[in-house]
Amino acid sequence: MNRYVLIAPLFSTLFLGACEKPTVINVPVPVAVPGPAGPTGATGSQGSQGYQGNQGAEGSKGETGKPGEGTTLILIPPAASAPAN
Repeated sequence: MNRYVLIAPLFSTLFLGACEKPTVINVPVPVAVPGPAGPTGATGSQGSQGYQGNQGAEGSKGETGKPGEGTTLILIPPAASAPAN
């Protein structure tokens, strides 16, 4: 039994290694190369002026806010100094 456990992986390796593996050949894709530029075409006609839009209606006013209850402190950090070389 011990010999079978040692010989089985050896034979399976040999049998799988002997299988014919197909060779993959990558065919290069042809690249289209543009030709020389053709002559310039005629200039098109000028388009017509678009319509002017209507003035929008004025929005409604919001409610007045209530006063604050405390003091807000805004701290701005100092600007970073330039590194010295």
